[in-house]
Amino acid sequence: MRYLVTGAAGFIGSHLCEALDAAGHEVGGVDSFTDYYDPALKEENAAGLDVVRADLAEDDVAALVGGTDGVFHLAGQPGVRASFGDDFPQYLSRNVLASQRVFEAAAAAGVRVVFASSSSIYGDAERYPTPEDVEPHPISPYGITKLACEQLARAYAQRDGLDAVVLRYFTVYGPRQRPDMAFARLLGALADGGTFELFGDGSVSRGFTYVDDVVDATIAAMARGRAGGVYNVGGATEATMREVIALAERVSGRELEIVRGEPAGGDPRRTAADTARVRSELRWEPRVGLEEGLEAQWRWASSRVGAR
Repeated sequence: MRYLVTGAAGFIGSHLCEALDAAGHEVGGVDSFTDYYDPALKEENAAGLDVVRADLAEDDVAALVGGTDGVFHLAGQPGVRASFGDDFPQYLSRNVLASQRVFEAAAAAGVRVVFASSSSIYGDAERYPTPEDVEPHPISPYGITKLACEQLARAYAQRDGLDAVVLRYFTVYGPRQRPDMAFARLLGALADGGTFELFGDGSVSRGFTYVDDVVDATIAAMARGRAGGVYNVGGATEATMREVIALAERVSGRELEIVRGEPAGGDPRRTAADTARVRSELRWEPRVGLEEGLEAQWRWASSRVGAR
């Protein structure tokens, strides 16, 4: 098959491209190499991949989508805290407008889109573990834009027959994780002796999901997802940040120096995925436990200290 991966130079996108290539598919990537974090890291992620530099909000999306058998749409402006304030127009452009143009082009070409949404659409959910049919209540502009993209996919499905599958990722971690994310900052501090800023008292909990498991679910959604289907993709382990810190110290054999900050606005207190639907319909389940995944990310983070 010939697939297009948007956001191909990003954390999850680069892993997805490698997995598709290893499975024998023809993979084309697109990325705008934004400066949300150091573009040099994205260049490193993209090394050896076929990645075109393009802006989905401005450039010819139809030309990118044409001739493909499916689109994995992972591109977008990430970050909950940064979505408040003056940077919000970037979230409108890189999430909402870019997705609208991808959906329209895919509907015209008659190809399936697997769209990477986020657990942020739930906000402080009404129950845990959270199933897909609860009413979403995003509490950040970022979460609101991801929910808007889901609604756009539904609108294009109704009017133009778009074949779209939505995946709601829950806190993805692993090698190449974005440098602003908690595990990357935590393990980086352990590796180079720096300090780690902990937002709040460490009681916030997440359903952490290893990147290889996310990639497997994403590929399964293209092959077996129900048209219009919405699936949580969440890890087997939920843990508080205090528990993660203790585990990371044990894995690394080092003690972390912590600086406490204020709780982060827009971050829910808890996320936990009900994965009954994805297990049943996509025949997927997470395979990598938190300790195993942290060990893999620690090996990657510690190997990079001398290269910084």
